[in-house]
Order: sequence, then C-alpha cells, then structure tokens
Amino acid sequence: MTNRVFGHVSHYRPGDLFSSRAELSVARVHAPLRSGVSGTQAEGVDSLVLADQYEDDLFTEELIWYTGHGGRDAKTGKQVTDQLLTCRNAAFLTSRESGQPVRVLQKVTDEVRGQVYRYEGLYTVLDSRYEQGKSGFMVWKFLLKPRKS
Repeated sequence: MTNRVFGHVSHYRPGDLFSSRAELSVARVHAPLRSGVSGTQAEGVDSLVLADQYEDDLFTEELIWYTGHGGRDAKTGKQVTDQLLTCRNAAFLTSRESGQPVRVLQKVTDEVRGQVYRYEGLYTVLDSRYEQGKSGFMVWKFLLKPRKS
C-alpha cells in the first residue's frame, strides 16, 4: 500500500489553481506527471485530471462521463482500438465499490496565467459502462458526480 490520500490534500480547496503538472505533483494533489489517473486496482482512484484528451469524455457542472485509459492515438486523439480493463480502468471500479472520494482537476485557460489546472473538488464514482464510443471502438466510461459537502 502507498500513502495515497483520498479527499482533500493539505490546505488545497476547490478553485485553487496550479501552473503545471509538476506543481500538482509537488503539492501531492495529483502525483503522476503525465497520467491523467492516479490510482491502483487495489486502492482505487485518488485523483483525476480532465484535459479533453478523449473524444468520448463529457464534462458538465453536474456530472462527468470520463473515458477510461487506452486505445487512443496520441497524435489525433481518436480511439484506434478497444480499451481493456487495465489497472487504471479497474481502479475506477474499485472506487465505485468503496465510495472513496476522487479529487478532480481540470485543465483550463485563465485570463491572466494562460493554461492552468483548477481543482474542481471531490467526486464520487457512481457508475461504469463498457460501450461503443464515437469512433466505433469499445471504451470504458465512468460516471462521477460532485460529492455533497
């Protein structure tokens, strides 16, 4: 087991801005420098970065349908193969079962600072689906909703 934190980290709260993935990692808000998902199949997902990388993602104020990991061409952003139940995708299933909170961050454009990462708050994984995506390949999709304070 790691010393993974589920929930808020230190004094950081929704609305806080971070200038880079490195700053997120140093703050321990989202440890991986590249991966959008921090978590393991055994422990679940502790944090997630929304960066519009998958064509099947849907983000609104009330919910997130997050497309799982894998099968995407890095240059075009299109799905080119079916997704598998990898450890990162399985981590969402663990979070759904455990009910542990997931910290959600989103890459946004700030008028002053340019591209930054905004802490959106704590979410709960409520559902998962394995279904055909926009490009015709099977993708994992995970439904997250904001946690009530």
